[in-house]
Amino acid sequence: MIEVTRLNGKKYWVNPHQVECMEQNPDLTLTLLSGKKIVVKDSPEEIIEKIVSYRKKIGMQEL
Repeated sequence: MIEVTRLNGKKYWVNPHQVECMEQNPDLTLTLLSGKKIVVKDSPEEIIEKIVSYRKKIGMQEL
């Protein structure tokens, strides 16, 4: 799981394998494979770094 911050400042944990896409307009919206959307304060670069770091941690080198 990766930690993200909701707009209200609360921490939220997301399964990075379920993130289908991200859209920034102006806040970042994560769309999960289920269709659920989560609006977060984090930048796209931060989310990508967290996903890459998580995958390296569990032994998945490629995205």
